Amino acid sequence: MTDGSAPGGVDSRGIDGSAIGVKDVDIELDLDRAPDERLASPSGPVPWLVAAGVTVLAAVLGLTLALRSGSSPACAAGRTLAAAPPTGTATHSGKATFYDSKGAGGNCSNPAAPANRLYVALGPTEYAAGAACGGFLDVTGPKGTVRVLIMDQCPECEPGHLDLSREAFARIADPVQGLVQVTYRAVVNPPLPGPLSFRIKEGASQFWFAVRIGNHGNPLRAVEVRQGDDGPWRATARQDYNYWLLASGAGPGPYSVRVSDVYGHRVTVSGIRMAPGQVQSSVVRMYERGVVAKTSRPSATARPPAARPSGTPTSARRPAEVAKANAPATPVADRPSTRPAGATARWCG
Repeated sequence: MTDGSAPGGVDSRGIDGSAIGVKDVDIELDLDRAPDERLASPSGPVPWLVAAGVTVLAAVLGLTLALRSGSSPACAAGRTLAAAPPTGTATHSGKATFYDSKGAGGNCSNPAAPANRLYVALGPTEYAAGAACGGFLDVTGPKGTVRVLIMDQCPECEPGHLDLSREAFARIADPVQGLVQVTYRAVVNPPLPGPLSFRIKEGASQFWFAVRIGNHGNPLRAVEVRQGDDGPWRATARQDYNYWLLASGAGPGPYSVRVSDVYGHRVTVSGIRMAPGQVQSSVVRMYERGVVAKTSRPSATARPPAARPSGTPTSARRPAEVAKANAPATPVADRPSTRPAGATARWCG
């Protein structure tokens, strides 16, 4: 359940101080004086022409006022704040509702909801175009505290509004309440489910590269890639669906991928193959709990590349695979975009 705001409207304003006269079929308007009595010629005014002139002027001024007012949906008000995911040890106050992803993995391109079904969707400011993906929050409500994976975006949620899974909400409050006050904070260096995993997106080739990183624990700051084990590092661009894109391609591979998180952990994994749709599990963990990891470069688990699908790359949100340590790589078909029909989530109009 989420609450949304109706789009704001534009105030209507009238036209003050107009004097209208007719002489030789000309219209004279003085916006600085109160209206005078209409001037009439011996043959009488031309009413339709006067009405047309007033209508045109009203339309022009009305359009100007509307443009200056910059009307926008009320639910976008919070987006004027700097977009950034919750990080550090600060405690935030807010409110929580709940929704059901219907098993989908959310806008962060997870293959599915986590097995424990404890997840959260954040509003655009805290989701920060995908920067929050893969992090965790500890959320405290009337009944206790629950740890949730950030896996989705709630487009209509303002900063501080957490849209929890139904199961997570039930851990901290009675679902009958629907909306409760909560406090929450980021989890720094949460326990990792396994080593880093890498999934090259369907449609990728040596000319178009996109990769999703799994099992990183903290929010990521940067992903860099290079062909082989030497040469310059090339920065990728984070997409809001949680893939890291190099639109010009990274070459045929194999690749070295350097991953950095927001707390300064940085590791390098070599031997990542051009195998779209497959998950490649490495033996490298992003960090040991409470310890800043040193840069290392062991090889990723080798897997034979599968035939590349003929699909073309697209910026549409498509869930991807998140591998568990040493899980076999299998092709995964694209799934529909997140927050399917029937889920509680709603988009701003």
